[in-house]
Amino acid sequence: SSGINAECGKQWYQRRVRGEADITKERIQMILNAGANVILTTGGIDDMCLKYFVDSGAMAVRRCKKEDLKRIARATGASFVASLTNLEGEESFDAAFLGAAEEISQTRICDDELILIKGTKVKPAASIILRGANDMYVDEMDRSVHDSLCAVKRVIESKKVVPGGGCVEAALSIYLENFATSLGSREQLAIAEFAQAMLVIPKTLVVNAAKDSTELVAKLRAFHNASQTIEAKKNFKWIGLDLEHGKCRDNKEAGVLEPEMSKVKSLKFATEAAITILRIDDMIKIYQPSKEDPNSYANAVAQGRL
Repeated sequence: SSGINAECGKQWYQRRVRGEADITKERIQMILNAGANVILTTGGIDDMCLKYFVDSGAMAVRRCKKEDLKRIARATGASFVASLTNLEGEESFDAAFLGAAEEISQTRICDDELILIKGTKVKPAASIILRGANDMYVDEMDRSVHDSLCAVKRVIESKKVVPGGGCVEAALSIYLENFATSLGSREQLAIAEFAQAMLVIPKTLVVNAAKDSTELVAKLRAFHNASQTIEAKKNFKWIGLDLEHGKCRDNKEAGVLEPEMSKVKSLKFATEAAITILRIDDMIKIYQPSKEDPNSYANAVAQGRL
């Protein structure tokens, strides 16, 4: 009796495995029949499933990052499919989910195997491969490239640029100082201090470059004062710091530019932070209760009980 039960259990298990294999084969064949020859997935792919792809001449890549798949989908025109189930509750795969690219190949770079996708259909895409002597150099290069791409992104978003190298801060400082002298109230002091605070950025830039901040910032202020007071020297408004040679130059001509959005936001956030601190006009301190014994000898003498 036990032998018969064991045999029946073994046959049931084999039928179940064959059934699961048939269902998996139908799903794979459904994707292949739609015209797919490269399949990318975030999960794993069993060796049995890989055999079906290999027999059909298709490439299957497993354990891809979800962010990478979304970028590939945008570039190739493919759709990120989470399930094969449609609205009717049946499994199907439409050819409209597929994207297109001219070439997809596996290339070995250093110690890593990379999948390169070239000639995407919908949007042009590019990958930057960084090489360095060690991980520290590569990490530093990665941060530099990331900062550069973020700066380009801000420029595209704001669609405007301003000269860098402390040019904007020096111009604002001169303008606000002249504007403060036109006021006859206590607001003059606040505006004058705000104008003085604008010089912190160019001073910090000069100090970080190991230059004389007093001399360079004074020259920079002189240029911008002339640009705002003398019509013939109006072009001096583009003058900023050249920290490589320790002098002032036309940063617009030199190509030292910054996104307008980043400059405006940094000034707004700094101003709001200062206002928040200035609004704190009172401070409440909570003193811990004394833990002295009221019946001690010192307290009894002080109270006249002894």
